[in-house]
This record gives sequence, structure tokens and C-alpha cells, in this order.
Amino acid sequence: MKKITLILITSLFMFGCKTNKELATVSPVDLEQYKGTWYEIARFDHSFEKNLSCVSATYSIREDGKVKVLNKGYNTKKEKWSEANGIAKVPNPEVPGEIKVSFFRPFYGDYFVMKLDEDYKHVLVGSPTREYLWVLSRTKTMSEETYAEYIAFAQEKGFDVSRLMKIDQDCK
Repeated sequence: MKKITLILITSLFMFGCKTNKELATVSPVDLEQYKGTWYEIARFDHSFEKNLSCVSATYSIREDGKVKVLNKGYNTKKEKWSEANGIAKVPNPEVPGEIKVSFFRPFYGDYFVMKLDEDYKHVLVGSPTREYLWVLSRTKTMSEETYAEYIAFAQEKGFDVSRLMKIDQDCK
């Protein structure tokens, strides 16, 4: 009985435990256009961003083609700025919207570009597990109409948008 249980658990772990669903990404994603600073308009809250407001992510292209990531935010509890440096890469050039990001190498997480306007002003980023979601903008604000459009898109893709929290971008 123990052997069957072990085989079942191992099989579930290897083949069935992953709750990832398909998640379509945009194509193409031009990293040259994508680079620069993006401001968090809304996000699913997670421990690594707990108590952060005025959050931004700045991307720059490295000589090796990978992307340098600098995340900044103001910790409202500690009353000080916090930074995290990471690296991003596109593992499959045929699917440029499926990006992998790491702040703790060698571990990479999914950063799927799901919706991106043609002028690279607004973007919706998530993960196939539906556990991570960000609404980003080149400016610290986003019109309610655009925000509603991006939220509706996320909801259509299976994200629980009730978990979204808007981010205060008014820091001094």
C-alpha cells in the first residue's frame, strides 16, 4: 500500500499537480520598446511586495541580450525605500511574451505579457498559475477606461480580479 501511495504521489507531482493553465501572450514583444520604467497601477499582493507603494520596475537591455530588472518601492511600514535587482530572459524567441524573471538565481518565475498596447504605454502581466498579476503603465496614473479594459481582459483569462489592489503612486 505504501508503494502505491508513493507512486501515486510521485505521479501527481510530476504530471498532475501543476495547476498551470494555458495563458496566451502577446507577440511580438520588442524588448527595445519595452525597456524603461513602468509604474505599478495594481497588483495581486504577495510577501515580496508587502507594504510597498510607489512601486516601479525599470528594465534595461544587457550586452548578453538578457534584461536587467530594477524594482523599487516605498515600504510604508518601515518608512524607507526598498530595491530589488533581477534578471529577465526570453527562453523561447518564438514566444517572446513568455518571459522568465529571477531575483533569486537560479530560480526563475513566469512573467507573461498578456496585453500590451501598440505604443507600449500599458501592459498586463501575469502567470499561468493565475497567482500573479500586475497592471503597469509608463505613467503613474491610468485612465479608468483603460484600467477597466485591462481588468476585464484579465478576468476573461481566469484571474480573480477581486484580489487586485491599486497602488498609491503619490510618494514624496
